[in-house]
Amino acid sequence: MATAPVSLEWIRPPRQARSQATLDRLLDAAEDLLNEKGWEDTSVAQIANRAGSSVGSFYARFQDKDAVLNALHERFIQEAWVTAEAALNPERWKGASVAAITAELVRFQIRSNSERLGLLRALQLRTVVDYDFQVRSISLNRHIHELFFSLLMERRMEIMHPAPAAAAQFVVRMLFGVLQQKVLFGPILEATGALAEKDLIEELTYACLAYLGVFPESTER
Repeated sequence: MATAPVSLEWIRPPRQARSQATLDRLLDAAEDLLNEKGWEDTSVAQIANRAGSSVGSFYARFQDKDAVLNALHERFIQEAWVTAEAALNPERWKGASVAAITAELVRFQIRSNSERLGLLRALQLRTVVDYDFQVRSISLNRHIHELFFSLLMERRMEIMHPAPAAAAQFVVRMLFGVLQQKVLFGPILEATGALAEKDLIEELTYACLAYLGVFPESTER
């Protein structure tokens, strides 16, 4: 029997302590405020105050509040890229089944998104109208899709769908489509009876595996 893979974790690359300290405090403060109250209700003064800094220090590093969001997006893309490389490294999943990989990825993505919901919502809304955000996001999404698709294709014999490659591509898009919907429309979905996080993890995992034609005992209904 294969050894169970280690649970996935979000990765923050190391930074130069002295040159980055104030900048990171400002970005951390901005992210905390976004998660607490949203982009529109967050001000420059609040960001500076939360970071233990001054408004003058803020403007020494950023032209305006929009520049902070751009920096947050660049940092998020870098972190997500490193996290994806580690999470979807084939060495991590040696001996693991399609079911095990899918279940852990769904769990990790939903819980990671829940922890940074305000940030992700602000970034996704800006991506709709900002070309630089779009370029960065497309590059990251394509990379993640390719890594996950590759893992599934290495195990194509487990996939009972008549067109394994097409099914794997569809499942990747379905998974990230649901995650995006939860980020953008979470409050609306909750008001209309959205699934609790635990149930969403179970149902989305089952939906992905069922489409692939993978029915391990743990997903039988």
